[in-house]
Amino acid sequence: MSTYFSTQGQVIRCKAAVAWGPGKPLVIEEVEVAPPQAMEVRLKILFTSLCHTDVYFWEAKGQTPVFPRIFGHEAAGIVESVGEGVTELKPGDHVLPVFTGECKECRHCKSEESNMCDLLRINTNRGVMLNDGKSRFSINGKPIYHFVGTSTFSEYTVVHVGCVAKIDPEAPLDKVCVLSCGISTGLGATLNVAKPPKGSTVAIFGLGAVGLAAAEGARMAGASRIIGVDLNSNRFEEAKKFGVTEFVNPKDYNKPVQEVLAEMTDGGVDRSVECTGSINAMISAFECVHDGWGVAVLVGVPNKDDAFKTHPINVLNEKTLKGTFFGNYKPRTDLPSVVEKYMNKELELEKFITHELPFSEINKAFEYMLKGEGLRCIIHMGA
Repeated sequence: MSTYFSTQGQVIRCKAAVAWGPGKPLVIEEVEVAPPQAMEVRLKILFTSLCHTDVYFWEAKGQTPVFPRIFGHEAAGIVESVGEGVTELKPGDHVLPVFTGECKECRHCKSEESNMCDLLRINTNRGVMLNDGKSRFSINGKPIYHFVGTSTFSEYTVVHVGCVAKIDPEAPLDKVCVLSCGISTGLGATLNVAKPPKGSTVAIFGLGAVGLAAAEGARMAGASRIIGVDLNSNRFEEAKKFGVTEFVNPKDYNKPVQEVLAEMTDGGVDRSVECTGSINAMISAFECVHDGWGVAVLVGVPNKDDAFKTHPINVLNEKTLKGTFFGNYKPRTDLPSVVEKYMNKELELEKFITHELPFSEINKAFEYMLKGEGLRCIIHMGA
């Protein structure tokens, strides 16, 4: 039996954290959220967490600023109502909204090798819905813009159906919400792209939440050595919980870290996963893998003018360099199975959650992130 919400078809007034300008503290405002149009769903967000991408675009460093805006893209909630043409979701379904999507019809969606949907791939500049080029949020008739198609810092939000993954209703939403972005990105980079064989050696560059998720993937794959590489030695103790067995701080050596890793591993690691966005880390991650079979996977997002160089002999020596987007997971098709990994205790999520806050204190989550404190802060929308 489908759940029915009395708000279906109506404008909903609710609380949202609005960013009025770059770097300005978010303000909890009453916003109006329009009903979903064709191929859209309106979600009641129950839990959201803060990802570094939110902070980066909130600071508006180096990209087109779009304000006023409602940020947030790592969340979990319940379908409140669906628009015309939506058949696979109904009110009451438990879901994860995702910053990228799966239309199921383009060449990428039909390919087993790609998750980069032509229609719904991440777009950080677009602050409106695809259907009509308008926002579903407003205050006193003035539009408040969307962020990456999700805008989860609102008690209700409207999302394209292709960006919504239906999940097991038994899954605790305050835990699995972290799977809608960073944790899946790191986990998939290892499990789906690097694919370390059991007993192999893996180097992880960057021990933030995404890097630790990559380490968790290496642990799940049965790697025998997981070497964490980070400029902050304070992260090393925490990383042990995620399977990291050894630590290297590049600042402790007077030679390139790829040489240090090659000496530690008899010629290089079998797999490396780079989760920093630093050009130097990308070069090191590629050059530290073993010739003949080594695979390096880039996850971190570089600055727009960045470029790196490496000697072609590294490629000729049969080292492989790969990139990944959202851990190569197709949101609608694959995320439910990642949730199941958590439900059957293969994947541990609790250790990623270091803070919890009521929605009214959302700015504290930004403070934690800016100070580099903790991994993920869960924001309780009803509080």
